[in-house]
Amino acid sequence: MPDRPIEQLLERDSWKSFGAVSTPPAIVQLMLELAEMESWQGLSILEPGAGFCEFLQRIQALHPNNHFAGIELNPEIFQIAASSYKSFQLIPADFLLWDSRQKFDLVIGNPPYGIIGDKSHYPIHGLEQRKKTYQNIFQTWRGKYNIYGAFIEKAVRLLKPRGKLVFIVPATFMLLDDFSRLRQFLAEQGRTRIYYLGPGVFEKKQVSTAILVLDKGGKGIELFQRDASGRIRKCFAREKYDGGIIRFESSDTLAFEKGKIPLGQIFFIRFAARSPEIKKHPLAATRPGPGLVPVLTGSSLHPGWIDYDNTRSGIFFPLARASELRKFYGQRHIVVGHTKGGKVVAAIDERCYPWREEMHLVPKKPGLNLEAVVGYLNSSELQAYMKNLYREITPHLTITQLKLLPLPQNLAGDF
Repeated sequence: MPDRPIEQLLERDSWKSFGAVSTPPAIVQLMLELAEMESWQGLSILEPGAGFCEFLQRIQALHPNNHFAGIELNPEIFQIAASSYKSFQLIPADFLLWDSRQKFDLVIGNPPYGIIGDKSHYPIHGLEQRKKTYQNIFQTWRGKYNIYGAFIEKAVRLLKPRGKLVFIVPATFMLLDDFSRLRQFLAEQGRTRIYYLGPGVFEKKQVSTAILVLDKGGKGIELFQRDASGRIRKCFAREKYDGGIIRFESSDTLAFEKGKIPLGQIFFIRFAARSPEIKKHPLAATRPGPGLVPVLTGSSLHPGWIDYDNTRSGIFFPLARASELRKFYGQRHIVVGHTKGGKVVAAIDERCYPWREEMHLVPKKPGLNLEAVVGYLNSSELQAYMKNLYREITPHLTITQLKLLPLPQNLAGDF
């Protein structure tokens, strides 16, 4: 039996490149309790990405009369686990590509998380050659996608008609647009229970986490939160769920929204040009020159003002032709930060510069008081509303969040 967690027993790159992270024993126990199994006898139980079988070990110690199976891709980890837990049915395979007709009463675990890609940019580079295959297999795959989303889809498909999924995952699936298909999939497959734990669950990692429980064949959604004392309280329960973003709606947030208009009705919300596109443009340069200005990034954006002189992009572009990258670069508009710790940070681009990042609000009708809108977006009242509604789910602000953001009637012009 391994006497140390994966992070200590193996070389860092060996576990990190597969997205593996050990689960604290207290979280393992909590997940067993939240499974709310009617009986712990005669069950078929699967732990995907099993590692050292932390979940199977604990369940067997408490409830030995079950069938225990685990899937592990990393050969080093598999060899250690297989020699240590001979009573488990351990299979050396890629869970996402594992072809099995067997169905399970319970699929439980801590799936890997991270974006698959090149080692220089993305954490899970050990699976880079399989990414295209994953994209073709999983209906929930969208955008860059995080591998834990694919684990959720595969696990749900392996459940028996009344089976249960219990995973601890980053809470980003509640909110990010890349998980819209996954949320819709969960809504169609069963009753979703989410237990938001926030950041600090895993040592030296600030990612906000949630325990996801899916009761196969059920309907609706329940959202819970663990408070500062460790108690779990229910935020809401709904008998219908359509797969939309999952927010901590309350009487306070509803009161703040009352009488206001969603920002998406007043502004077109656009995302900036990305680095590869700009770098490939024949007018882009890596050094300053006549008529060239720096391509701005989020580091230049501050509440109510833009630093046009200090930028980190290292790319320069003709100001007079910025609209060739994005048409809206050529007009005065509002820029909102994409990654500002979950806060709304906004300023007016008075000089109509090119941007490599951030989101851009373009008025649907003329005559709006952009200065007043920016003042509201940066206000402490709005920041408190966003914090209450979205907690620390993600440091990113999404286009969907911006579209839903409530704007006072007096700032909305004729809408």
